[in-house]
Amino acid sequence: MRTGTADAACECVNIESLDVTVCRLPTENGPESDGTAVWDTTTMVIVEVRCDGATGLGYTYETDAAAAIVRDVLAPSVIGADPDAIPATRARMLRAIRNFGRAGVVACAISAVDVALWDLRSRLVGRPLATVLGVARERVPVYASGGFTSTQLDALAREVEEYVAQGHTRVKIKVGREPARDPDRVRVLAEAAGHALELMVDANGAYSPKQALEMAERFAARGVRYFEEPVSSDDLDGMRFVRERAPMPIAAGEYGYDAAYFRHMLDAGAVDLLQADATRCLGITGFLDADTLCDVWGVPLSAHCAPAIHVHAGAAARRLVHIEYFRDHARMERLLFEGLPSISDGAIAYDSARAGLGLELRHREAARLAA
Repeated sequence: MRTGTADAACECVNIESLDVTVCRLPTENGPESDGTAVWDTTTMVIVEVRCDGATGLGYTYETDAAAAIVRDVLAPSVIGADPDAIPATRARMLRAIRNFGRAGVVACAISAVDVALWDLRSRLVGRPLATVLGVARERVPVYASGGFTSTQLDALAREVEEYVAQGHTRVKIKVGREPARDPDRVRVLAEAAGHALELMVDANGAYSPKQALEMAERFAARGVRYFEEPVSSDDLDGMRFVRERAPMPIAAGEYGYDAAYFRHMLDAGAVDLLQADATRCLGITGFLDADTLCDVWGVPLSAHCAPAIHVHAGAAARRLVHIEYFRDHARMERLLFEGLPSISDGAIAYDSARAGLGLELRHREAARLAA
């Protein structure tokens, strides 16, 4: 095991192996939905890289296809690599996927490997990942995220009350599947939250621009202060139309797979707040690229899902304002990992006594959920 700082010279032991596991967890109460999608399972692709007695852990929420990309395309670029030379390994991975395209499943596969490499590097020097990256804050604000459009109003009220009891100070619900019902859903959110929560909504691109603007006015009257993806994030003109007129900040970016995507969104003036996801946007490396772009444009950054990873990336990101504590992902992480951060007064913090991400995979549980 190495000692010293992450940048200290040492006699290198190269990465010895890479393993991939796919786990699948059924949703809590049957099919769930948002404004544009329906799902009944959550799938996690877990990557483990080993070197010098340490194991680095990374993961993404993607289909089995990402596991095949990791095993068949990326692994030759990783096995035998210097664990300190993450930029060089990233460059080899990007060359390896040249004929497959970068966005989507491939970017998610690279993301899982990149997170595992950063976790490994931090474990080899015995330090939390956040401190290896450079800490900007000790505690990272979070918001509870759930309230699916498939959730009935009485259950939605109970869910919001549960978030308050857990220590959340912000909560986001889904809208957009049945626009006529959305004002009632937001009314229930506001009534259940009282004055305890900052209210947020996410349409997942379900509205047209003018429809989104009308809804934004109605939601604002109920105290909503954040509107995510009111129209499709592919429609940058439509996003800008809403952003320039809506009474609350407009956010998007969760489908960004690399820095070029984020640059185009910022160039278009489409968002007040940019989202990035380390399990999609080429890992920790890509997430920090997004943070740098936010610095340049003077735009806040929010982390999408995977709170156990983003507590470290978010602690290091200069422009970060909060992390999404997504209900399905948090549930799966609780089952699969030990060492998760806990919520207190609307924030989470990394464990300064644990190296890397601070996570340990429950291998027996992973075997039980293996797809």
